[in-house]
Amino acid sequence: MLEDVPRDPFADDPNDPSAELGEPDDQEPLTLAERDEALTDLADVEVFRSLLEPQGVLGLVLDCPECGDQHYFSWDLLRGNLRQMIDNGRPQVHEPAFQPDPSDYVSWEYARGYVDGVIDTEESR
Repeated sequence: MLEDVPRDPFADDPNDPSAELGEPDDQEPLTLAERDEALTDLADVEVFRSLLEPQGVLGLVLDCPECGDQHYFSWDLLRGNLRQMIDNGRPQVHEPAFQPDPSDYVSWEYARGYVDGVIDTEESR
């Protein structure tokens, strides 16, 4: 297990409710393009965090294409999921944020715009 990935809360638990689901299907490894995209996303997350965390932003909110809900990811969880995806082809199962305050999270698009604004400001000096 990667050091920066949050520990599975049911690891070593004989009553793990996910045991009923069986072992996960073997996942196809990422293609080179998918891996490059995940590495780019990881680099973006590091930049987003370095600029937004000091402003009080706790992470990103992402729209889930599977359920249609918004999911809130702390910087560490998002980073860990991307590392897990790069290394193993899929993210580790994780607990969702418990009653997150939406005002503590921003969208990927907001984070990208914020970074672009900082870069533009620095270049115009």
